[in-house]
Amino acid sequence: MYPTLLDAVTTRSDSRFRSAEQAGAVLFVTVLTAMAAQISVPLPFTPVPFTFQPMVVLVGAAALGSRLGMFSQILYLALGIAGLPWFAASPVLPQGAARLLGPTGGYLMSYPLAAFVAGALAERGFDRRYLTAVLAMVCGLAVVFAGGILWLTIAGQPSYGLSRALAAGFFPFIIPDLLKLLVAASVMPGLWRIRGTNAR
Repeated sequence: MYPTLLDAVTTRSDSRFRSAEQAGAVLFVTVLTAMAAQISVPLPFTPVPFTFQPMVVLVGAAALGSRLGMFSQILYLALGIAGLPWFAASPVLPQGAARLLGPTGGYLMSYPLAAFVAGALAERGFDRRYLTAVLAMVCGLAVVFAGGILWLTIAGQPSYGLSRALAAGFFPFIIPDLLKLLVAASVMPGLWRIRGTNAR
């Protein structure tokens, strides 16, 4: 297993300080996820808005690792459910727990698992080089799309059939998200180069 970027930059030996640094990093990624939700572009042909959240989820998880990355997104959802204005703007649904029942609920609920996947691959060194970082982020993005499409198909309010779910929640986003991913995947290798290592 490889150390994560967070492991590499948290050098304090005192476990209390290290725990505080980890908690601060988790909160930082949680807040970044919420900030990315505010950059939201509604599209007239789908109830799913265009946001930068998935890229923040995946890059943040690569930096934190699987466990802390997943927890950062669980915290994001918990605070959103509690009523903080963390979710992307919606003309239909208010902030809070009801947002998870709407058409974007599947995407939101997939974030912890997507973060775990991206973080687990980072712990295996995938974030050290560009091509493997792309692969790790593609795996995480696949989890996000799978959760979103599954929810739209069987549980979203309103619910869609598979073909409508793909038309509303996959086809309009896959090319822009892949382009964003190709840019975002350069972040972690770049940070490791600044750190001065891409080895164990």
